[in-house]
Amino acid sequence: LRKASKRVSCSKRYKIQKKVREHNKKLKKEAKKKGLKKPVKKDPGVPNSAPFKEDVLREAEQRRLQIEEEKERKRQAKKEERAQKRKNEKEAAVKEAEPSAKKARKTVKRSAPNKNSKQHLCSELNKVIDASDVVIEVLDARDPLGCRCPQLEEAVLLGGKRKLLFVLTKIDLVPKENAEKWIECLQREFPVVAFKASTQMRDKTNEVLNRSKGATCFGSECLTELLTAYAAKTQSEASLKVGVVFPNVGKSSLINNLKGMMACHVGIAKGTTTVQEVHMSKTVNLMDSPGIVASPSNPAASMALRSLQVEEGQETVLDAVNTLLKQCDKSQVMLQYTVPDFRNSLEFLTLLAKKRGFLQKGGVPNTVQAANTFLTDWTFKFTNLTSSIGFVSRGPTAGLLTVAAIPEERPPAERETQHNSENDE
Repeated sequence: LRKASKRVSCSKRYKIQKKVREHNKKLKKEAKKKGLKKPVKKDPGVPNSAPFKEDVLREAEQRRLQIEEEKERKRQAKKEERAQKRKNEKEAAVKEAEPSAKKARKTVKRSAPNKNSKQHLCSELNKVIDASDVVIEVLDARDPLGCRCPQLEEAVLLGGKRKLLFVLTKIDLVPKENAEKWIECLQREFPVVAFKASTQMRDKTNEVLNRSKGATCFGSECLTELLTAYAAKTQSEASLKVGVVFPNVGKSSLINNLKGMMACHVGIAKGTTTVQEVHMSKTVNLMDSPGIVASPSNPAASMALRSLQVEEGQETVLDAVNTLLKQCDKSQVMLQYTVPDFRNSLEFLTLLAKKRGFLQKGGVPNTVQAANTFLTDWTFKFTNLTSSIGFVSRGPTAGLLTVAAIPEERPPAERETQHNSENDE
């Protein structure tokens, strides 16, 4: 007879394995409940009766140390290999990026300069001055001295052929007596025209853009007659440069009112105005230009009144707010920020910090954060804040620029001689 085969079907074999696993699991569970533990096999070590026991133990310790050293050596080798791999990948990436970087540098060199950069704006301003016969320096009636630029006036009068004219804008935002004092003071140096722009302008389709604002324009007829007289005297087409000094003094608005329509884009951002020529009449062309970029060395309050960004710094920000509050009407500030009466700028910032929740540890008001918020509201957030809160220089000597901050101007005698020679011509 043949011996029976031990081969079984797969289903039966898997069933047996499953039963064995379940049986072993049951035994472990019962042993765990009874607290039985599997005996741990301990290293018996070297018996004391063994010969050369110390030598055997020493060899075992050396073997253990060799194994650990081998593991450490392999670990360091892997670490160095990974570092070398990363280095090779980095070098390969740099080599691949070098040609594209060289191309990018060449493209940047060939490309035109940034239109909002200081060098570009100054070069555009110089081009307009060189191409002009009459230069209008637009001054904000609320702070005329802070808007003047002695370096520009020197550059305009240097050739002796150009005429300089002051236009005092935004006279509706200051008292009549204050505007008259400033006109009387500025007329001692150059001709002055008071001007109030109309905010109800027409576009190229002759449609009124905003009927909710005032349509009255003051000073445009007088300025137009004066420019026409200058053009007739020179017997040539006069290119008029409008828009020097700091931004936000109403340069483009002046041209729009003289033109009688929206010819130039108006905005508060630096670099909004671009160099463009606007035809006014047969003998007069108006040239608009970017405003002069204010130097960071100017007083912080002067830059804040011009709606320019003030450099960060605790003392700078607090000084700017202090001077702004001295120039502003206190009642209007109280209404705008809904704060009670205050005696000084520190008390105002404390009240504003408590109202806005600007508190430090221990509930101490954060006056620096409140000052930054006030300057941000004044400069960027609320573009009409300077109109809702009136401020004014109280007299010809109350400008924000001190004597030390104003560069040297031409001597009065020399300027008067130059002015007389122009009138004789």
